[in-house]
Formats: sequence, structure tokens, C-alpha cells
Amino acid sequence: MRDFSYHGRKTREISFPLGGIGSGSIGLGGAGHLIDWEIFNRPAKGARNGFSHFAVKAEADGKLLDARVLHGDVPPPYSGGGAGRFAGFGFGVARETLSGLPHFRRTEFRGGFPFAEITFRDPSFPGDVTLEAFNPFIPLNDYDSSLPAAFFTITLRNPRKHPIDYTVAFTARNPASGKTTNSFRAEAGAKLLHFTGDLPQDDLAYSDFAIATDADNAAAQEYWYRGRWYDSLAVYWQDFAKPGALKQRAYSTPGVGDHGILAVRTTVPARGQTAIRFVFSWNVPNCHNYWKKDCACSADVPQTWKNYYATCFADAAASAKYCLSHWKRLEEETRRFHDALFRSTLPRPVLDAVSANISILKTSTCLRLEDGSFYGWEGCHANSGCCEGSCTHVWNYAYAMPFLFPNLERSLRELDYRYNQRADGGMSFRLQLPLGSPRSEFRPCADGQFGGVLKVYREWKISGDTKWLRRLWPAVRKSIDFAWAKTNLDRWDPDQTGVLHGRQHHTLDMELFGPNAWLTGFYLAALKAGAEMAATCNDQTTAEQYQQLFKRGRQWTKQHLFNGEYFIQPIDLTDQSQLEPYREDPALRSTYWSDEHGELKYQIGEGCGIDQVLAQWHADLIGLGDVLDREQTHSALKAIWRHNYKPSMRDVVNPCRLFCLNDEAGTAMFSWPEGKRKPVIPIPYAEETMHGFEYQAACHLILNGMVRKGTAMVKAVRDRYDGERRNPWNEIECGSNYARSMASYALLNAFSGFQFDMTKQAIGFHPVATTTKRFRCFWSLGTAWGEVDLTPGKAVLRVLYGSLTLKRLALDLAKDSNSVKATLNRQRLPCRVVQGVINFDQKVVIPAGTTLHVVNEK
Repeated sequence: MRDFSYHGRKTREISFPLGGIGSGSIGLGGAGHLIDWEIFNRPAKGARNGFSHFAVKAEADGKLLDARVLHGDVPPPYSGGGAGRFAGFGFGVARETLSGLPHFRRTEFRGGFPFAEITFRDPSFPGDVTLEAFNPFIPLNDYDSSLPAAFFTITLRNPRKHPIDYTVAFTARNPASGKTTNSFRAEAGAKLLHFTGDLPQDDLAYSDFAIATDADNAAAQEYWYRGRWYDSLAVYWQDFAKPGALKQRAYSTPGVGDHGILAVRTTVPARGQTAIRFVFSWNVPNCHNYWKKDCACSADVPQTWKNYYATCFADAAASAKYCLSHWKRLEEETRRFHDALFRSTLPRPVLDAVSANISILKTSTCLRLEDGSFYGWEGCHANSGCCEGSCTHVWNYAYAMPFLFPNLERSLRELDYRYNQRADGGMSFRLQLPLGSPRSEFRPCADGQFGGVLKVYREWKISGDTKWLRRLWPAVRKSIDFAWAKTNLDRWDPDQTGVLHGRQHHTLDMELFGPNAWLTGFYLAALKAGAEMAATCNDQTTAEQYQQLFKRGRQWTKQHLFNGEYFIQPIDLTDQSQLEPYREDPALRSTYWSDEHGELKYQIGEGCGIDQVLAQWHADLIGLGDVLDREQTHSALKAIWRHNYKPSMRDVVNPCRLFCLNDEAGTAMFSWPEGKRKPVIPIPYAEETMHGFEYQAACHLILNGMVRKGTAMVKAVRDRYDGERRNPWNEIECGSNYARSMASYALLNAFSGFQFDMTKQAIGFHPVATTTKRFRCFWSLGTAWGEVDLTPGKAVLRVLYGSLTLKRLALDLAKDSNSVKATLNRQRLPCRVVQGVINFDQKVVIPAGTTLHVVNEK
């Protein structure tokens, strides 16, 4: 396993998310602090929950040896932060950090998502303490991967020659609204401290929380001392930092935000160790649209809805007990995934990017609606979601969920075509909540709309579910036909040329005018995918129409949009008449024309764009084949490396957002090579380095054999997220935990050359050239996941979860031989090799825990 280790200053920015998909999360800080309490149905960067923390003490022969909070040093600065009254800057380090209590001198943070581990050492404390934290992350099991809880294991190692009595105490503040009560109870298999309030369960602000353990010798102090000034914390430490068990404290009246403690006392023999498990669970069930107060919904549309997890568990106590009773399985299956992923023989920066960014699924970027459907922000503001609506042109890039949690990804497709599509096929790219709200009337976006077609194609190929495709096909066809619909006021392709000529909104938030390979590529890919899906749905007339349009548009693009090195937008920036067809928009001229410069604004022109061949990247990953000319695509990718990759940003002019600066390396969104005209006011974000775009370009380079260059691009991103400058588990773009960064998951499939078409029950692996003779990699598909292990002349396919049914398996070793030996559970499988593909005589069912072996018999 190759987890990533952080020490000293490199832990300063760490916040490791602990929570389920759509349930919110708590951040584990680099020094052990519990930070970023984002469990209240919205982001909360920097938020703490009072003095919530772990503490440990050691005793022998009835005497206290030492007591410490389970934290390391808080890094500078120490003047305080933010504005406040008698708090913040000028008032020192926040008391909530507990830096004023004894803590550990040395810490090491090891992170390999979904597990985090912190080791604590101090000369004064007799023993080493390790805190491991996780939330279940089990691909294909979205139920257990959505639990509203953080799992903690505290391991105590006694180095002495005599037994030591250790106590581990978990303190948390009751954050429920209203008057609050803390109550301890012991049940079979669980001792828990339940934090409740006095609001009715249907109140929007209702919530409850629980700390639970399955340890036998557990006890609680239900309440800290209620006092003023610094009384509560002072009395707490007096209570804890003395020999013996914590005394109970009870109050006859409810309070507000009282702290409570669940503690476990255990004796560890000489040279021995023990582990104690805790769960913190939450139940904040009721949601509403807090970001848009003026919903013009009909009376039959409920204004509130429940979190999916709240339909599964009555309260936090119930979810905590579920977590404890299923802990062994949940941890084992999560660790099975972790170990398979981290055994992959990928370059270290690539493994870092893949593993770190799947954590986005566990943050406040993601929601699960009441029926379990998925909904996503683009990212997170500090205390609210950023850019609503499962934005189609952003989530286009996110390749993790389709392979790891395909049911959730398919729910996005279903919601999109049900709620976002107009009668004429035009689609909103932002889903409105609550479901059933009027759709956004902003213009459709080309990359989002046609990207949706590609994603339907992908989900069909991942699942093999043609019934699902046929159910969606009428809406998918309508979305393609919108390109030439008379009601399309942006006039994308009214003459059915196969090329987008009109006004095209896109993921960079403005519009391009006229043909360009970036967005026309999406159109071409949608036409090609649409033709195949139409034929499958017995819509042969449409299939032939799309195929003809595709061929016509592809040829025109090849002849007119390539400048000999890369693809461009051939536009006369001085020609104001290009705005004339859209004159019904009163703001158009002032938005897109600069009188001072006599030039159109927000265009690319002769620039070299990072996304110019994006559609071909999608096509390569989903098995669609060539969309753009292959040689031109290869040349364009080399141009992106040549012109857009910057080994240092020190001398680069960037008036936009700064995600990369000083001597950091990065790949700019656009460049205008010497001799090429740059618009005075170019396309927005032109000089930025946005990570999702960087990952797709890097991945595309790798798919085209430029492995070192692609890996260098990935390394440039991950070097910025070193724990000191930025949080390794929070890549930013338009806010935190940004969805587009899940483009990095595609690197896994690129390196393994993963192919799939479950409509034919076929998969394949064709790894890119590497320096290692042995290639090993994690894979995941619709019904199973596991790892592939390839050495010269031999392939091993392990299914670690689920069940995989195969008819065909494509491997490089089969290209070199007409005869292979395939065995499953030592039983030979009759098969034949046809054009490098192993065809099994009968379906092969590979359940979890079994291995398919293939050996070259040439």
C-alpha cells in the first residue's frame, strides 16, 4: 500500500472528509482536530463544533502518568483569524483548538482515501497512540457508502514492562437546535450518548446526534460543567486529568449546546496493544432550498424533502447502532477497495490524484434526494453550495461515479431528461430543487446537452441495460434534434451540416460564435453515439440520418478548423455583424462587443485551447471510436503540451483566479502562440489552471502514448496540494471539493486501457507502455470490481466484489497468439481467439473471491 504521509507544516491545510455520499461530512484535520462540521445540509468550511475532540490518559497503580488531547501542534500564525467581538484576529489562537491543553509533540498524518491515520507520540506519554478514521466507501454499494457517520479506531500500544490503564474519551458538543438534552444508554452491542433537542421532527431545524462505542467498559459524563468565562473547559480538564473514571454529572433542566463525554477505560498488558472503536453519527433530516427563496412552485410540489439517509434510519442512534453492528463487514469491504486501488502500479502522482478526488463524493458538494437520487453542486462556497443543479457541463468531466456507483450516475440521467428538457428538446443545464420546480429558462449549453447524450451511451455500455436505454431514447433523440429545431434561438445547426455554427453557451460561462472543434466535437460525438443507440432502439431512419450528419460534419471540421498544428475558432473578431442573428437579445451587443477595441469579446480565435479535442477524450474512454481526425488530434495534444503547459507561473500574466502561482507548474486553459492574434478580451478564465481540464488533457496525452508528458501534467496539479499550500483532499475551482476534478478517475482507465461493452458482456485491458513488466490495476464496472494483474504471457483477473459475467475478454497477450488457456477455479474454459479477443464458448460467471487466469499458449 502506498498511502501518502504528511509531517509538520505539511499538515497545516489538511481536512480529510468523513461522511457518506450525500450525508455531509466532518473534516479530520492534519493534527487531529475535528473541523469543517459540514453535516447541516450545507458547507461549513472552518466550522468547529465547540470543543469536540478525543483525549487519552494513562494510569498505573492508581496514579496518573499523563493525560493529553489527541492533537498535535497548531501551526502558525498565532494572532487569531477572522473578525469577531472579543474573538478572532488580535485575540490569539482559537480556544476551540484546545492548544492550551497538553497535546502531543509529534504527529504523522497518513492518508490513502478512504482511510486516514494519525500517529501521536510524545516523550511524556507512555505509549504510542494511533487514530484511524474512515467512512465506508464500497463501490457498487451506495447504501453503505452513504451512512451519516464518522468511524474512528483508537489504537493504544503499551511499550512498558508492566500493564497500563488507558482511558480514551470522546467529547462532543450537542449542536441540536432548541433546548438540548444529552442522555447515555447502554444496549446490546452499543453504548451511546444521544444528543437531542426539543424541536418536533418535522421542523426544518430538527436534528439529533450520537457518540457510540461497542467497547464493554464504557461510561459517560453526560454534561460538562455549566459555567461562565472559561469554567466548562477548566473543570473538564480537572475531571479528566486525574486517576479513575469520569464522574457523572446531570442537570434537571435542558441546556443549550452542552458538551458530553463517552469514555472507554481499558488495561493494556506489557508490550501489548488494544483498539477502541467509536462512531459519531448525525441526523439532520429535513432539507429545503435555502439558496433560492423565490421558488415559483405549484401547490403540489413539497417545499421540503428528506435526506436519503433519513429514510433509512429513524435517528442518529439507529444509524450509530447499524454502523457498530456491521463495522467488521463495512471496514473489510472498504479496505478491500482501498488495498486494490493502492496496489495499482500507477505513477505516484496519478494514484494520488485518483484516490484523493474520489473523496469529493463524500463532501457537501453531493446530495442524495429523498428517493436516493443523486444531486450535485459544482463545488462549495465556505458556507453554501456553489453553482446549483448537477450542472451538466461540469459533471461531464466527473468519471468516478459512473464506474464506482453507476446507479447514482444513472439517476442523474433520469432526472436530467425528466425535469430539464423542454418540449422542443432544449435542455436546462441546472436541475432545480425541489423537484418539480419550474426549470431554468436560461439558454441550453452545447457541451452540457450533447455531453448528456454521451453519458447515456456510457451508462448503457457500463450496465448493458438496453431496456433502460429504450426508455430514455425518445428524450435523448429529441435533445440531439434540437440542434436544428426552429425553436432553437441560438441556431446551432439549422441547415443540418453536422457542424455547430450558431451561438453556443458552454462551461466557461459565455458563448462562442461560429464553428469550433471543442463544441462541434461534442455534437459529432452525440451524433455518432446517437446513431448506434437509434439502431439498437430500432429507429433506423434516425440512425442513418445521424450517421450521415456525423460524416459530413467530421469531414468539414477536418478541412476547416485545423491550422496545421491545432484546432482553432476561425472568426473575424472585428465583424460585429456576427451578432445580428441574435438581436432580439437586448444585452447581447453590450455583452459581446467592445466599442473601444472594435472587437468581439470572449472568443478564442487563433488560441490553443486545453479542451479543443475534449470530445475525442470522452469517445476514447467510452469506446465510441474516432470522432475527430486521429492525426490532427495527436498534433493538437502535442500543441497543448508545447504551448499551454507552464513549468513555472512566475512570469505568466493571469488576471483571472489564481489556482497556480509563483514557481508552481500548471497547464493554462488557453495560449496564443507567437504570431497568433489574441483577443483583447478573450474567453473567460483563459489564463487559469483549472484542475479538471488539466486532468482530461493529461489523460488524453496518456491515451495517445505521451505518458511522461501526461504524468508531468498530473504531478503539476498534485504538487500544489502538498498539505502546506492546499488541502490534498480538496481541489478547488469554483469553490471547494470541485466536481470537475473527478476527471482524474479516468486516469485509472487510461493507464489500464480499460475497455467495456456490457451489452456484449465484453471487457478488455490494453495498458499504456510503462517501465514495469508487471502491470496491476483496480477496475470497476456495473456489477463487479476487482483488479487485473498482467505479466508477459499471463493475465489474472480477480473479482473482489459483486459478480462479473463475460463472453469476451480483450488482452494484449491474445494479439500475439491464436491459442490461450483460460481457467476459472482450476477449470479450463473452452474459448477461441479472434482478432486479439478471447471469445468464450459459454458465458463465464466470475463471482467475488474467484480469479480468472489466462495464459498464452503460442
